[in-house]
Amino acid sequence: MKAKSNIATKTVISWALYDWANSAFATTVMAGFFPLFFKQYWNVGVEATTSTFRLGLANSVASLIVVGLAPVLGAMADRGGARKKFLLFFASMGVVMTSSLFLVAQSAWQLAAVIYVLGIIGFSGGNVFYDSLLISVAPRGKEDLVSGLGFALGYLGGGILFAFNVFMTLKPAYFGLADASEAVRISFLSVAIWWSLFSLPIMFWVDEPLTTQKTRGLAMVKGGFQQLKTTFEEIRKLRIVFLFLIGYWLYIDGVDTIVRMAVDYGMALGFAANSLIVALLITQFVGFPAAVLFGKLGEKLGTKTGILLGISVYIGVTVWARFMDSTAEFYVLAVAIGLVQGGVQALSRSFYSRIIPADRAAEFFGFYNMLGKFAAVIGPILMGLVAVLTGNPRHSIIAIIILFVAGAVMLYFVDEREGARIARELEQIGTTS
Repeated sequence: MKAKSNIATKTVISWALYDWANSAFATTVMAGFFPLFFKQYWNVGVEATTSTFRLGLANSVASLIVVGLAPVLGAMADRGGARKKFLLFFASMGVVMTSSLFLVAQSAWQLAAVIYVLGIIGFSGGNVFYDSLLISVAPRGKEDLVSGLGFALGYLGGGILFAFNVFMTLKPAYFGLADASEAVRISFLSVAIWWSLFSLPIMFWVDEPLTTQKTRGLAMVKGGFQQLKTTFEEIRKLRIVFLFLIGYWLYIDGVDTIVRMAVDYGMALGFAANSLIVALLITQFVGFPAAVLFGKLGEKLGTKTGILLGISVYIGVTVWARFMDSTAEFYVLAVAIGLVQGGVQALSRSFYSRIIPADRAAEFFGFYNMLGKFAAVIGPILMGLVAVLTGNPRHSIIAIIILFVAGAVMLYFVDEREGARIARELEQIGTTS
């Protein structure tokens, strides 16, 4: 029994380390340096509005591609017993594309945008199969804790590398670099190395879940599309799963809107760029222990209660953000967001894992991640519309409350126990058919 426990612990840590690995891309590249470098280096001399449009277009194209691919790839992986192979493929794509950013010359915004889009596809595509492995890795009843551990390591790992890269750009001479531009390019290489190195444990020490209907080649592709159609019809009929996905889409749209618009909102209020970077780092490092604590909170109070608590904090944050006037208050809000951001994400993932069939996890998580890619669509539009109509950016942040309230109401009516029971019945049907 002791040996089995050690193996389980090794497997869980190996799985969670992939979050540590790929979160470097989310922090250093997506949230940190790429938007800045894209505007100041690859779009040098271009109007700010034009470069912003180009970056927005690149993000939209990447999201749409992932939205189209995620459910199909998930279904194919389930049919072929190939979740780890797909994970390896997309992780490798992300690593290669990230390292390629180092080679893109100044003003070559088209090439930078294409590589960035492919990098996001690698990052997001890999997460479909990483998330789907949670069911086979986490012991029954420990999904909240294991999912929280993954997000916690993601916050810590991404934050550590981002902090190092920020320091390198501020003091390039300490590292023998010519200037900050060279430091940013080196940072892209550091993300690729970090991502590839810490992806090794999940490849070596996490087993591929068994499947009763393993197929290959064209049969896997054809079967994947057929299974996708079946699952889409089932999700519409499975009221509990359907309710959760709608609620998740609404409140996670609010979460992602704050993540993506916080810096822009801070700049609109006149806060310095360096202060905003510091706030981002604060959120990362606070998010590390908070995600673990939320995992334990989910075990004690219930997963749904934990999510609703996190949503309540977000509502308070949006109200406070409407009235804040100082950088110190912005830092306090960064702490508050760090306390619940990873927790809401982690508990949502573990909650969903309980109400879906384990033998078709990749496919169902394909839909889950698809909705994640649709997130931060309604929120920014609401913020922009309110800002235009009122002429005051402070009013725009209040609009996001609608998403949190609507998502919380939908989640309130989701019966986790009933969903888990139906999921187990579907598994048994799949096993005997």
